[in-house]
Amino acid sequence: MLPVAPRATPLRIAQELSTRDSRVAHVISLVGEPPSRRPLAVAKRFERLATAILHQQLAGAAAATITTRVIDALGGAMTTESLLAAPPGVMRACGVSGAKEAALLDLATRVTEGRLRIGQLGRMSDSDVIDVLTEVRGIGPWTAQMFLMGPLARENVWPVGDLGVRNGWSIIQRKRSTITPELLERKGATFEPFRSALAWYCWQAVDLARGNGGVLPPP
Repeated sequence: MLPVAPRATPLRIAQELSTRDSRVAHVISLVGEPPSRRPLAVAKRFERLATAILHQQLAGAAAATITTRVIDALGGAMTTESLLAAPPGVMRACGVSGAKEAALLDLATRVTEGRLRIGQLGRMSDSDVIDVLTEVRGIGPWTAQMFLMGPLARENVWPVGDLGVRNGWSIIQRKRSTITPELLERKGATFEPFRSALAWYCWQAVDLARGNGGVLPPP
């Protein structure tokens, strides 16, 4: 089980990261403190995980549209019961691929049978959460890491396979080419235990550089 530790404030996280790298400090000076992280209520975590499956490989608008269709088709809520009771063809009619439908049904079945206990994930280590979630069909390390960073509000997740994080780091460090996941993994060690916030700053760097010639604006 994961020991309960005091949660750092956004101000403290920003200050800590700023002292460890001057170029990261530049981004922090532009966007301010990272968002406050609070765990999502247990009752809402299944739907968030199911939604993450629906959103895989889809742009924001398309993902939101399909998710709304699915929730409406399931009677207003995406639960284990509503997914397992859905008549054949309902998910396809909403625009859900066969692979994603199979993944959703596998998730719902595992939760119903007790093989995946959503309520216990918050008490597990990051690595154990990833191990458990990636046993579900259609859930890979990236989806598990996003669940850690979002619903579980973990502070030290470092998704080096995320292209946005890799691009953002390279922009922050003024590199011509995008850093590899292997090298980024090593670079991230300097910023423990606040790498979730660092990943957020990398995403912000991508947004800041867009429309500014691919570089960060001055402080």
